[in-house]
Amino acid sequence: MNDPIDRNDPYETTELHVERLLGRALNSFDLPDALVERLRSALAHASALHSSHHSAALHRATYRHTYLLADGESLTLWELVHHTGEDDRDHHELYGDEAEVRLAAARLSAAFGLPGTVRRADPLDDDLDADLELLSALLVRPLAPAPRLYVPDDSADHARRVLRRAENADRPGEAVAARLRGAYAHHIQQVFGRQCGVAGGRDAGFSLYEHAFLLLDGTEMSVWEVEHTATPDGRHMCEVYEDEHTARAAMEVRAARAW
Repeated sequence: MNDPIDRNDPYETTELHVERLLGRALNSFDLPDALVERLRSALAHASALHSSHHSAALHRATYRHTYLLADGESLTLWELVHHTGEDDRDHHELYGDEAEVRLAAARLSAAFGLPGTVRRADPLDDDLDADLELLSALLVRPLAPAPRLYVPDDSADHARRVLRRAENADRPGEAVAARLRGAYAHHIQQVFGRQCGVAGGRDAGFSLYEHAFLLLDGTEMSVWEVEHTATPDGRHMCEVYEDEHTARAAMEVRAARAW
């Protein structure tokens, strides 16, 4: 049976994960519209095997997919994956409630004359708790924004240094750099900061800064700097992005890689 967690693609974004999950489910049209709409705002996700059964007649597994939403709430989907001995193609079903997926699994077992009970995968549930702790640490509500106070202090050079130290390949390009050469004042504020555990029992730090600039033409623009130590050797790394959403998504990816 293929693994719905898709461990071969650990850098899959939450948006793509949701699309893949809904796209392959035979009964996705049965999910409430309100649930699907909330799912569209998911910022991070964690998946784990919840129960399984394997026999000559039937292979069945239940997965729990938990999402952290933009409003700070969490949402859980239950996925039933099954195939028979004659048909080795996976079939996927989605449910919004654990009782519903248990009933579906019991009915499936009954159709093959098998016991309706399921074998729990408790050790993997422990792994999920660890995953959720990490995701919660990354996606806590942002720090309260400080009042923006622009300071004219060689701001064009500050912008140049911020862009120069960025190590990410998708950092802002020449168009952004050209605009920032017209910066005459700037303001820096930290909007996120957290320490969390990663693989190997060590801690990694994540910080997100907004560098806001006031330009000579009277307009404002910002770049977003991610500083973290989720690197193989624990060294400090800086990445810069053009918008906050992309910067936060990058933190999620870095945390997933480190985990």
